Amino acid sequence: MERQTRQEYIHDLEVVQDLVASMGDKALLAVERAMKALLENDTALAHKVMHDDDDIDDMIIKVEDQCILLIAKQQPIAHDLRVIATGFKISTDIERIGDHAFDIAKTVSSVEVPLDPECLRWVKTLGECAIDMLRMAIKSYRDKDVQLADNVRKMDKKMDDVFEHTFYALPDFVTHEAARQKRLTQLLFIARFLERIGDHAVNIAEWVIYLETAERIHQKNRII
Repeated sequence: MERQTRQEYIHDLEVVQDLVASMGDKALLAVERAMKALLENDTALAHKVMHDDDDIDDMIIKVEDQCILLIAKQQPIAHDLRVIATGFKISTDIERIGDHAFDIAKTVSSVEVPLDPECLRWVKTLGECAIDMLRMAIKSYRDKDVQLADNVRKMDKKMDDVFEHTFYALPDFVTHEAARQKRLTQLLFIARFLERIGDHAVNIAEWVIYLETAERIHQKNRII
């Protein structure tokens, strides 16, 4: 009977991890679609991203409820406790990523002025970097891959460099036309959202390392 109870508990822990990973997949798709909407000026797709954000919000509630239930069932220790703790932490990062995708999509849906292709080039590069980091972070969690998680951390410097170049390059395109000034200002906000997505991907990677090795990595500027 004790063995059966333990097996059921392990299964419940795996359910939490699967739910968090699925939540990560939805957030990744949201970021990809938000960037596609931005680059193609697709307002219909932008509205879909905004609408689907509710699904991510619903999933974090399910993760939290499941984690609380697991704590109530037993007094988890060691790896079991880390599964629950990282489930809480990673789902929070993922929810914030979904919020940033929503913000990017909201910008696309509210601005009508065509975007200069040269401006798009900078933001597109930043978006590709953020998406790559997020995809790798989610995969490292699903596959329990510490090396892949560490690779995400190493990409953070590249992300920061791309963001810095973008941040300083975009103001060069400012004109006296008010509508375009507004568009460029909003692009700077989008660049910031993408940089934050990269930071959250690093957070996820560091929680994966903690989950699998019990090693806590203290990031100086952890995004919350």
